[in-house]
Amino acid sequence: MSSRGLALAPPAKNVVVYRNGDPFFPGRKVVVNQRRFLTFEAFLNEVTKSVHAPLAVRNLYTPRHGHRVAELGDLQDGCHYVAAGFEKFKKLNYLNHGRKELRGTRNSEDLQVSTSGWLFFPIFHSCRNTGSSHALGCFYCSVFRNGDLLSPPFPLPLSKSTPLQWDALLATLTEKANLRSGAVNKLCRLDGTQVSGGEELVNGDYYVAVGNEEYKKLPYFELLVPQDSARRTLWYVD
Repeated sequence: MSSRGLALAPPAKNVVVYRNGDPFFPGRKVVVNQRRFLTFEAFLNEVTKSVHAPLAVRNLYTPRHGHRVAELGDLQDGCHYVAAGFEKFKKLNYLNHGRKELRGTRNSEDLQVSTSGWLFFPIFHSCRNTGSSHALGCFYCSVFRNGDLLSPPFPLPLSKSTPLQWDALLATLTEKANLRSGAVNKLCRLDGTQVSGGEELVNGDYYVAVGNEEYKKLPYFELLVPQDSARRTLWYVD
């Protein structure tokens, strides 16, 4: 190739891509080389593999406002994007992974908001951010939504020093899970067995929030938890 041909070749761009709706995914760097990717679809196929998406990536969005990227030429060197399938863009604080962006946060007696943006309800108030969950006897579980293989698990902070009210826990799960079937009536382990009380919950374990419907045995953990963060303890630091 002549020197003129090299000069006219579009330069490669480096972008960072996150998984839609996953607040813990740290992002993956992807090189946008238009000599390698002749079409935008070919690039999306590469992104699917790079971020280990459970479904094929078909859309890219800007992380803050969710503006859709339509073609390779729209990608900017050094910028960040969110990879999604055909589902809607989910607004999270992707650029500061592990922290959930709040909409209309407030402080009151019935709702506590930590500086990192996580919601903590009254029965979990002693588990607010301190930098060390063990110091206050706190632990964290992760909860999937029954039958949902698109949404990542959400964290459930619990306090060993505060008596756990099971009805209050189910009410909290109902609000956080937002199941299509309505209220959360039971909490199940990944094998489908039902948890009957707070004393059975194990630090770092994964559970499934279930409504009135039957528990749906699906590969929640395998598809929704990145391998590099599997069974990782969740830490919340101011």
